[in-house]
Amino acid sequence: MIDVFTIVLVAVATLVGLLSVVLGLTGRKPSDVTLLGLVVVEVLLIAQVVIAIVAPLTGNTATGNVGEFWLYLVTACIIPPVAVAWALAERTRWSTVVLGVAALAVAVMTYRMWQIWNVQLA
Repeated sequence: MIDVFTIVLVAVATLVGLLSVVLGLTGRKPSDVTLLGLVVVEVLLIAQVVIAIVAPLTGNTATGNVGEFWLYLVTACIIPPVAVAWALAERTRWSTVVLGVAALAVAVMTYRMWQIWNVQLA
């Protein structure tokens, strides 16, 4: 995995998460900004899947458990679409908070994936 890409993904997910949580707690319903922010996170996760497939072919293999890495990655890819779908169906201030929590969960999972790929020994 590319370190800079991981930093960007964690930063975007954290920013979207904090923005959504604050907006939700102040009583705002999901807006286009919060929804599109999570869509950007999902697009970055799809790019992460491509990187994870290509990296071993170039000799950059995971130092940790590959199964755990893929479990985190697949789960992280499932969370944003479900959160966006729920927010679109619900349209309450709490669905904005859920968008934020989903984005923060993806940020934590991305950092954990980076640890598995680069730091953790199998």
